[in-house]
Amino acid sequence: MKSDPKKKGRSFRRTHLHVDQGGAGLESAGQPAYRPLMNIARIGIRLSVLVAVIGATASIAQRETAMTNPPLAKRQAPRPRTTGSVPHQQIGVEAVPKVNAELFRLAFALPGVENRPSTFSLPGARGMWISDDVRITRHDQIVSGREFAHIHPDGSLHASLSIERAREAVKAGWAEPQPIAEQLGIPGLVMIYTPLTFEELESVIQMVVDSYNFVTGQDLAVSDLGTSQTEP
Repeated sequence: MKSDPKKKGRSFRRTHLHVDQGGAGLESAGQPAYRPLMNIARIGIRLSVLVAVIGATASIAQRETAMTNPPLAKRQAPRPRTTGSVPHQQIGVEAVPKVNAELFRLAFALPGVENRPSTFSLPGARGMWISDDVRITRHDQIVSGREFAHIHPDGSLHASLSIERAREAVKAGWAEPQPIAEQLGIPGLVMIYTPLTFEELESVIQMVVDSYNFVTGQDLAVSDLGTSQTEP
């Protein structure tokens, strides 16, 4: 008895896989292509990966913000008068010697920070210069050389902060924007007002540490600088 070739072909139809250059094709001889289904699957996988990456990045950013930028308390003293122009400085404010000495001690206790004459501030201002053995990750947020901040003779400071931290500092009454910060391309450059008490110094030195972390990519805390004096 002879077999029917047509029937045999129908009964024993071969199935094979075909992968095109994009890796998306699944076809069966004599059957409809599965390419659209595979494309949908690939898109779904890509979206899942993208969502996972975004979630992980957001989680890391939240942890970094929580670690390096504890919330700033609201400053109780009124804002001092300032020139509002360049040279940008306070008017009629004098540093409290013991508080100012502690500011210097803590500020220059940051790893690799050298006490140098400022390269772009008022005469007598002391630049906080990062030594060559400390890596800087945001050179574009530093006005001059490796000087990320400086302390004026009256105890006020200019420092580069992240734009979010700068806005928080201004809102809480601790600082004001440097008048030409936007023109310099450093939107987080602010003047931090003179700390007049040891309680105020706690917030001021926190912002100094924040500035250092911002330009170096480190995650130091104020406690890493050693015990701070708390009474005048």
